[in-house]
Order: sequence, then structure tokens, then C-alpha cells
Amino acid sequence: MLKIEDVTFRYEGSKRPALSEVSLEIDRGEFLLIAGLSGSGKSTLLRLLNGLIPHFYRGEMKGKVLVDGVDTREASVAQLSKKVGLVFQNPDNQIVTLRVDREIAFGLENLGLPRDEIVGRIDEVLKKLGIEHLRKRSTAELSGGEKQLVAIASVLAMKPDVIVLDEPTSELDPFSSARIAKVLGNLNREGVTVVVAEHRLDLFAPKANRMIVISNGRIVREGHPRELLYRGDISLHGVRPPSVVKLARKYGVVGAQPLAVGELIVALRRGVRIDRS
Repeated sequence: MLKIEDVTFRYEGSKRPALSEVSLEIDRGEFLLIAGLSGSGKSTLLRLLNGLIPHFYRGEMKGKVLVDGVDTREASVAQLSKKVGLVFQNPDNQIVTLRVDREIAFGLENLGLPRDEIVGRIDEVLKKLGIEHLRKRSTAELSGGEKQLVAIASVLAMKPDVIVLDEPTSELDPFSSARIAKVLGNLNREGVTVVVAEHRLDLFAPKANRMIVISNGRIVREGHPRELLYRGDISLHGVRPPSVVKLARKYGVVGAQPLAVGELIVALRRGVRIDRS
């Protein structure tokens, strides 16, 4: 569905490439978690997926990116946004209107959809995300978590096949962060392909079926989160394992390599010893 083929990208004015010889395929229905230190290239990778690179961010690009077989250099960002929706790290950079329902309608109006369909889609995404009560609220009065949910709703209303999020919980409190993670997990179970770049692995590793680690603009590890967090030694690349993994190691139990608190509790009760080989 999404294919990055041997891409190297250097931003205009920069001496070093932000990404170097990156190749990656993302299949329909996946939940892909991207980890790495700040400045490792995560955001640059995400910008490739909906054409912001090379159409918006200037620089030198080698290789190619395909979205359903279409080269992103040969399609506009507007065209690509119908397939791949991007949610920015700071929702204030994405929200452009003064009321929630109008914010969700904004992109749909730009698509020229009839009013009845726009209203239907607004109703659908508000219900899906459990934020019907925000419909008439001023976007300026929303909390950080509410703004992020509205940004996600605005993207989902466009009905993209893929939703891409750049550190969606970086400015949120723990409750709001957990809510965002739950929403994304539900969307993925409904068939939406989800790609998330995040530092908070405790929230997203249990929901992902694949994880990559980026360091210095290169993909250095790839596999299932359980594999990478228990045997991948990703701390060498500055990625800290979640608390559940630390506790499993501390108490000498691993069960089925727990990623969620519930899995850890089961492993502790069963007394499954950790394989230290």
C-alpha cells in the first residue's frame, strides 16, 4: 500500500541528510509504531507518506515513494491526502476554524462534497471518537487532548485509508494520551492503517503489530514490538523500553513478553521465568 524505495532526503540548507537510503513497506491494516530519538528522522519519514516531501519541504530527494502504486512526485498533496491523512504533533498547527463542527467540515468542503454527506460524516466521526459533546464548542476553548481528537476527527472525516500521526501525545496529560492511544487502537481494529511516531512506547507498543527504530536517518531495527523490546537491544539507539518491560525484567517474569499491564500481571501470577539467553 505504502512503499518507500531507497529514499535519501536532505533539507535545503542542511549539510547532512535527514534520511539515508530508507526502504519501507506498509501493508493495509497495519499498526506501525516508529521510535527514535528527537532528530532521528521520524518526522521526515512521515512527511514522505503524504507528499509533504517533496512538494512542501524543499530539499534534495533520491529514491521514490509510492502510495497505492502512485509516485508521490506525480500527485499533489491534496490528491494524496485522500489516501493518507497526517495529524501533526501540535494540533494548533492544524486547526484553522473557530468551531469544532466547522473544523471537521473544512476539508470536506474543499473536496466539494454535498452538504448532506458533510453533515453525515461529521456525525459519524464525532460518534466514533466519542466527542459528540464538542460539536458546537469553540476550538480555542478546547483542552490539548480535545484539540488532538478534533484534529484526528478532521482527518478521519476525509476517509483516508491511512492515518499518520507525529507524536500525538507529546503535549498531553496521561489521561488524554491514553484516550488517544485507545482511539487509534479501535480505528485500527476497524481496518484503518495507523502509523504513529512516538516516544511513549508504553501506550502504543501493545497496539502495534510492527515497530521500527530510526537512528541518524536510517532504519536500524524492525520487527514486532515484543521482539524488539525484549531482544532487540534498542536502548543502544536511545530508545527507552516501557515500564512494563522494565518491571518484567526486574521481577524475572516475562510470560508472553508482556507489553501491557494486564499481561504483566498474568505473567507474575503464573510465575513464568524470564529467558535470559
